[in-house]
Amino acid sequence: MEDLSPRPGDLDPIETASRDEISALQLTRLKTTLDHAYRNSPHYSAQFDKAGVHPGDLKTLSDLSKFPFTVKQDLRDTYPFGMFAVPRERIARIHASSGTTGKPTVVGYTRSDIEMWATCVARSIRAAGGRAGDICHVAYGYGLFTGGLGAHFGAEKLGCTVIPISGGMTERQVTLIQDFKPRIIMVTPSYMLSILDEFRRQGIDPRKSSLAVGIFGAEPWTNAMRAEIQQDFDMHAVDIYGLSEVIGPGVASECVETKDGLHVWEDHFYPEIIDPETGEVLPDGELGELVFTSLTKEALPIIRYRTRDLTRLLPGTARAMRRIEKITGRSDDMIILRGVNIFPTQVEEQLLKCAGLAPHFQIELVRAGRMDDMVVHVEAMPNASDAAARTASGRELAHHIKSVVGVSTKVVVGDPDSVERSAGKARRVVDNRPKG
Repeated sequence: MEDLSPRPGDLDPIETASRDEISALQLTRLKTTLDHAYRNSPHYSAQFDKAGVHPGDLKTLSDLSKFPFTVKQDLRDTYPFGMFAVPRERIARIHASSGTTGKPTVVGYTRSDIEMWATCVARSIRAAGGRAGDICHVAYGYGLFTGGLGAHFGAEKLGCTVIPISGGMTERQVTLIQDFKPRIIMVTPSYMLSILDEFRRQGIDPRKSSLAVGIFGAEPWTNAMRAEIQQDFDMHAVDIYGLSEVIGPGVASECVETKDGLHVWEDHFYPEIIDPETGEVLPDGELGELVFTSLTKEALPIIRYRTRDLTRLLPGTARAMRRIEKITGRSDDMIILRGVNIFPTQVEEQLLKCAGLAPHFQIELVRAGRMDDMVVHVEAMPNASDAAARTASGRELAHHIKSVVGVSTKVVVGDPDSVERSAGKARRVVDNRPKG
């Protein structure tokens, strides 16, 4: 892989600023944000009054802990536009979640918000090794999902040529990569594995493709998956983080020269780590739930939004801004099975140790009598047709899960392509336990 470290003059001044300079900017912008939310959003005005706090109570950054949290249910309760802090006529664009677990969460953007978002994504692409003039293949979903358009506008802002292919049509994805020769691909990591499978199905060596940088987000993924993608494509695999309630992709990004955690763009987003149970703010370095406050958003300022993502805040390395570790899971996606806490990424890590198994999986939760059980559905590699070999691979994975995760599980090894595929976020857990 080529060296993609930034050249002198590539970085924005804030990326190399001192902590004191960053903190001073954050305090100024945080005061403005709290005042804007209180004056213009009936929801925040009511929440602040209920908690007995006022924007003027913020004297230092640590005073933010006095203000109430925002949770996903707040956006559902105010559906569709009740959280907005500008007149609807100033909203330039609306995005929304899928709403699969209730009403969708709706987010709005002014033109200034879209420009800020594009700037953050452009900075993320540059941190990942992208440069003006590169061809960028965007295989995130377009539409109400923020991934596709967020990546698209950021790549254009950086000066890239954008291929807006969206997700799906995997055979065509490979054809266009071969024909258009993009240097960058932006896609979910699970779908990148499907693209890798298609390269192999077509008999094309992925290492000879034009791809030099993969920017992967929208779902947790492991360093083991990174190693596989980098080895098989001879490309850099870099993590990007975001969520629609905060802005979309581009809240934080890894830097290609270190790949040691995602630098939060702290000039636009203020991070905290809290104890998920008590809400207490934890010191940097401790594992907890990630909370974000926007510093420059107009349409939907977000105050202390509980992401449910579990991580740590760490000092900056390649950039001055603090880093978050790769997300290890979500506090609300965690599986508790017979007293053991399990995250899908833990199963993925063990699966990638098994040479006879493809890297696709789905966890099924079932109930046998009064006991919950976990079934891990995987698939054999295309060349592993021998039944005895499949059985051995299944036993190997079950052993790894028991040894490392600490729970016994049934492993079902299916034929190639038998595990559900997704062109967007992979559905890693299916709960088939009886309700009630």
